[in-house]
Amino acid sequence: MNKVNEKLLSEANIGIVGHVAHGKTILTKALTGKLTLQHSEELKRGITIKLGYADATIYQCKNCQKYFTNKDFCPYCFSKDVEIKRTVSFLDAPGHEILMATVLTASALFDGAILVIAANEKCPQPQTKEHLKILEISNISNLVIAQNKIDLVTKEQAIKNYNEILEFIKNTKFSNAPIIPISAQFNANIHYLIEAIENYIPTPKRESKKPLMYVVRSFDINKPGTKINELKGAVLGGSIVSGKFKENDEIEIKPGLIFESKYKRLVAKIISIKKSNYNVSEAGAGGLVGLMTSLDPSLAQNDFLAGRIVGLVNELENEVNKIEIEYNLFEKVIGEESDLKVEDLKVGEKIMLNIATQKTLGEVIRKTKEKIELKLYYPIVPLNVNVAISRQIKRSWRLIGFGKITTY
Repeated sequence: MNKVNEKLLSEANIGIVGHVAHGKTILTKALTGKLTLQHSEELKRGITIKLGYADATIYQCKNCQKYFTNKDFCPYCFSKDVEIKRTVSFLDAPGHEILMATVLTASALFDGAILVIAANEKCPQPQTKEHLKILEISNISNLVIAQNKIDLVTKEQAIKNYNEILEFIKNTKFSNAPIIPISAQFNANIHYLIEAIENYIPTPKRESKKPLMYVVRSFDINKPGTKINELKGAVLGGSIVSGKFKENDEIEIKPGLIFESKYKRLVAKIISIKKSNYNVSEAGAGGLVGLMTSLDPSLAQNDFLAGRIVGLVNELENEVNKIEIEYNLFEKVIGEESDLKVEDLKVGEKIMLNIATQKTLGEVIRKTKEKIELKLYYPIVPLNVNVAISRQIKRSWRLIGFGKITTY
């Protein structure tokens, strides 16, 4: 296998978040050349439903100093004297309120984010507020704000919207985030946005730990009619968050499948690894990766294995059906247009929990002022990450707080 230039392999994940129809998917296309709307329902409705993702290699022209992606010559001065800076994966998260669980899942993979805010609407919109809060509780530190759709407003309107954005972020951890006016539709100022990404969203230093991967998609890549002896195994798509996986590694996937009323892990071998569309013999943390496994491909259909955790055999924590969380509730429900106060949790209440890419429903069975004990409807692998807590309000799951798993 030919060695691939390391700078062509994705080394960081950057989320693209914001209110519905503010231009996230068009911006992803402007940055990567790829339209992440892939599913028939998405194409029909024109909104992102599942998490979309695409890679882009960032270049800088040594002549005019401008930044651009996916070309080996400068599109501004046409110089061929260019430098590869790095390759990153952009994750296009849905903005619609009923799909907030997908955003919570995706945020577990982010090394930084772009918050897209449309200049032709008042700031903040409901999901603008909700997405910013998700970034805060997901411990994201690096943010760039793209003030999109400046082609649709006057100079005075753009300045007014810019000041609204400043007011919106001033009391948050992102008060110093750069705000870049752009038009994703017409590629205006995209080179300034890429420059801000390079300056404000660095590739984090990765600690060498046990291999761990969060699964966000799963695929059966076999075409109908493929002969049995030519079938390829299930493909797991997601991000390695620590350590390295190699070809022929024996892995376990948890939670696995229900067998005799209990979840049992899945065990498989890694057949091949793909990162940034290159076949590689090993892959480490950062960027998105696809693992082809020896698992029955039917198990991966329709993202059936999404939300699972992957590690080397016998290295993952066991699944649990009961946890205790030290929790914090917000004063107001995030994402509601009206100021709706967050009521305290109650024994017997059912809430939704997002733990990295895992999602489960839990029932509060015991409660103190600072902690709740929950019986889980679907088991999870306990992780040392923030747990997002959502409550069903007006038929939608709305973010009301966060916490940490203390015992299980």
